[in-house]
Amino acid sequence: MDTIVMYPSVGITHVLPMVELAKFMQHHHPNSFSTTILVTPHPYANSAATDAALAKLSTTTPSITFHHLTSTQSLPSPPPSPQSPSLSFDLALHNNPLLYRTLDTIAKTSSTSGGGAIKALIIDFFNTAALDVSATLNIPTYIYFPSSAGALAAVLYMPTLHHTFTKSFKDFEEDFEVEIPGLVPVPKSHLSNSMSDRSSKFYHHFLRLGRRMPKSKGFILNTFEMLQERAVKALSEGKCVESGTTPPIFAVGPLTGGTGKKRYGGYSGGDGDGGSNNGSRHECLSWLDSQPSQSVVFVCFGSMGILPAEQLKEVAVGLEKSGQRFLWVVRTPPIEAEDQEEPSLESLLPEGFLERVKDRGHVVRSWAPQFEVLSHDSVGGFVTHCGWNSVLEAVWNGVPMVTWPLFAEQKMNKVFLVADVKLALPLKWSETGFVSAVELEERVRELMDSASGKAIRERVAAMKEGARAALSVGGSSVVALDKLVALWRSGV
Repeated sequence: MDTIVMYPSVGITHVLPMVELAKFMQHHHPNSFSTTILVTPHPYANSAATDAALAKLSTTTPSITFHHLTSTQSLPSPPPSPQSPSLSFDLALHNNPLLYRTLDTIAKTSSTSGGGAIKALIIDFFNTAALDVSATLNIPTYIYFPSSAGALAAVLYMPTLHHTFTKSFKDFEEDFEVEIPGLVPVPKSHLSNSMSDRSSKFYHHFLRLGRRMPKSKGFILNTFEMLQERAVKALSEGKCVESGTTPPIFAVGPLTGGTGKKRYGGYSGGDGDGGSNNGSRHECLSWLDSQPSQSVVFVCFGSMGILPAEQLKEVAVGLEKSGQRFLWVVRTPPIEAEDQEEPSLESLLPEGFLERVKDRGHVVRSWAPQFEVLSHDSVGGFVTHCGWNSVLEAVWNGVPMVTWPLFAEQKMNKVFLVADVKLALPLKWSETGFVSAVELEERVRELMDSASGKAIRERVAAMKEGARAALSVGGSSVVALDKLVALWRSGV
């Protein structure tokens, strides 16, 4: 059987989107290809959590082979921060020799055992350095871009912007807006960090991406045409690339850990535990069971969204004064000393807060099963950091949003949600990024109990049906997948 090899960047958060793509492929084209995912261990971080997640994935997805890339080459010393924005790019380049040997071995082993060829290599955008390896081995290579089509348009347009302007966008006047094909005008304050400062190393990483990614055979996007029609059209027409030539665009989403569970003509996604933590149903779902339909605002900022202590207290005041029911996931602010004990939930929040809101509010420490929460009938709103996976999960479940972006391309996603498709309300923040309790209170009330909130709810409901149609047989995302598989079968 022919093989599709997937090469995500380091870390389980990059592996999981590839797993969902593999499941989607295998559901609609069973027995067409075997799938191997190359896993890169993090050289500077504890791998226990990643190893546990991979062990579970190996058990629950036996149709996927996980191959660990273990390098014996020396790495830079002293080690950079695990959160260094350049680390993923540097590791991809460092691992190219190992990638070459691995792909060559897979190809030769398959050939000698009577199997098929490697029909395609799918990489995420952090691993664009792999294009040098796959070109040498003559393996067609596609880039899986798990963020929005708008974010891809921005990256591909960076070389044009670099030549058009001579100074960093961060130095422009406050009301300056950047024009990017496929996007509504983006205020300079809402550009991703990678685009704002042309003196930074991160900027030049993404500038190289904008020049190199069009050399791939195509882009696989975790979105669907109805949601991002403007951006997908601009990409497909070559408006974002200097040369005017863009590889084919395949919008195959929305693919998340939950969108396939209901099987609306789609694949069976998710981890199969129904929102469990160690196999049991999370207690916050039982609390939601007791709440009225569409009455609860879910407040969550993703796995990396950590608010300062002062901001946590401000959120608490805003939620309390809003008068709305809420489910809030609180992550502990950074602890300065290694021997410092983790503070109690009570100490992180205003005195007496938990007692005062106990009849209409529920606070969860660190983690909640987000997809199961968003799919619960009691949830009627979502205060989100605008991470793309969170956006897709909200759209899939028809939940209107209040936007609170924190980093990366999240502010650009906010512009898209508020000004383009109008599926969310914006929060305003100060120059330091601080959101006041009054601002949060007003936006939550507006979302849950106003004419403008009702209009957003109606638009999200329509987009929810569009998402399900896209993943149904004959839908836009399934048709895009069929075209992609046809290319692989033809050896393109």
